[in-house]
Amino acid sequence: MNVTLNIIGAGHVGKVLGRLFAGVDGIALQDVLTRSMASAQAAVDFIGAGTPVDSYAALRRADVTMLAVSDDQIGPACAALVAEGRQAGAIVFHCSGALASNVLLAATQAGAFVASAHPIRSFADPRQVAATFDGTFCGVEGDPLALVFLTPALIAIGARPVPIDPAAKTLYHAAAVFASNYLVTVLDAALRAYQAAGIPEPVARELAQPLVTEAVANVFRLGAAPALSGPIARGDDATVQRQLQAVQQWDAETGELYRALVAPTQDLARRKSAL
Repeated sequence: MNVTLNIIGAGHVGKVLGRLFAGVDGIALQDVLTRSMASAQAAVDFIGAGTPVDSYAALRRADVTMLAVSDDQIGPACAALVAEGRQAGAIVFHCSGALASNVLLAATQAGAFVASAHPIRSFADPRQVAATFDGTFCGVEGDPLALVFLTPALIAIGARPVPIDPAAKTLYHAAAVFASNYLVTVLDAALRAYQAAGIPEPVARELAQPLVTEAVANVFRLGAAPALSGPIARGDDATVQRQLQAVQQWDAETGELYRALVAPTQDLARRKSAL
């Protein structure tokens, strides 16, 4: 594998992947383009390789171009790249978890092979992520010829590529929202309910932590249905109704959240009883 790589967009994801790819034998990091020359230089300094450039016209032709821009800029960035020509036979990929590779249609029409590679983790601390990237799952999809490069390149930086269905890319991203963002929302409801019952917030966190950690551990050890416990799993509908009424009286919006979770949890309980 002897390829040149350009990077367009070098926020946290772009900087981390750039730094990791630059350390792979056979990948030569070439040009880095961001919104300003100063940020491009800062990205190059973090990566430890590459040349900062200030325009699409200044980009040299590369075998591979990574678009690490925000989701709403992927299409425009791809169009601007294609407008400079020289993409026939090249590989263009983006790093979005929410969009499939077909958003790179302009590159496809220009004769490029397209893909997406989405690292499944938080990039809040780029240095920490770069140092601990080994074992990170990456959802990948796209043209087979693009994946011929991307899959071994990701493995070389310690990633674990997971093929996904491009037609379900948005659903794939929603899964991460359920597993991370909405979990935090539900835990916030629990902590606020504890506080409404007179328990100070720091103590509420201590009370909730063993429940949360054990429940999550059981899901990953046993599966979701076997891990379910509580009144719905026991078929205690009277308790569920009393809780729903109490939560609604305390906070109407949280009451609606509780109500919305009843039916899916009842379905999960039925799946548990069928095991």
